[in-house]
Amino acid sequence: MVPQEIYIRNASDTEARGPFNLEQLISLAENEQVTRETVFYDTEKEEWVPIGESPDMLTAVYPEKKKLKLGAEREIKALNRGDESAPPIEVTDLLAAAEGRSADTKDKADPSEALARAAKIGMQCATITLFISGAALLAPSVDLLVSGNYLGLLGQPFAILGAIDLLLFLMLVLQAVAIYPFVRFRAALGAGFLGLLFYAQGDTQTALAAIAGSIGIYFSTVFTNLFGVAVAALMGIGGMGYFAYAVITS
Repeated sequence: MVPQEIYIRNASDTEARGPFNLEQLISLAENEQVTRETVFYDTEKEEWVPIGESPDMLTAVYPEKKKLKLGAEREIKALNRGDESAPPIEVTDLLAAAEGRSADTKDKADPSEALARAAKIGMQCATITLFISGAALLAPSVDLLVSGNYLGLLGQPFAILGAIDLLLFLMLVLQAVAIYPFVRFRAALGAGFLGLLFYAQGDTQTALAAIAGSIGIYFSTVFTNLFGVAVAALMGIGGMGYFAYAVITS
């Protein structure tokens, strides 16, 4: 089954492109911007799949040219053409999740596998970092939680932000990568709010840790190469880990 909104990535791309409809994808294929090695995100399998390995997608993008015979010596070829004026749309939400490929393709050198593996590691790092952040932000309000004074939590900005972090954590545990834009917004908000708050209090180290952890969360959902993901994970888990230590022990 061909999805209505199609995200693609070539081996040289650092981010996914899309969403495209089928006509736009056919147009890109005719202009050799899309090949059989180009991977698309299969929403049913929740993994990146090369177009050439998906019979439905391959038939849709490279349809057979039907011949209409008007005479003994003449024929008309019907060609599918899409809207070539539609520019590719760069997206920052890295839709990535990769279950293991089938046993008969594991030994093949497939660039899409490396991209999917890096993206999956990035999702796991963002998940861990959000859990650390949520636990740290809720820790000062643990008495309200234990006593059941949930209305009192509404007056605690840290508790509200921590609850949001834990909610995002649970959704990423379920591999709901569609919430990446919300995760990035939370990361940007946390970097600004927490960084400014602790810096104003004269606690520069905690402010820098909060900013580093938030940046790590953000880029864990953006990078699709192992080096970039490793740097983002180091900043996210390391920075947010120190932030948690500072908040809990203060």
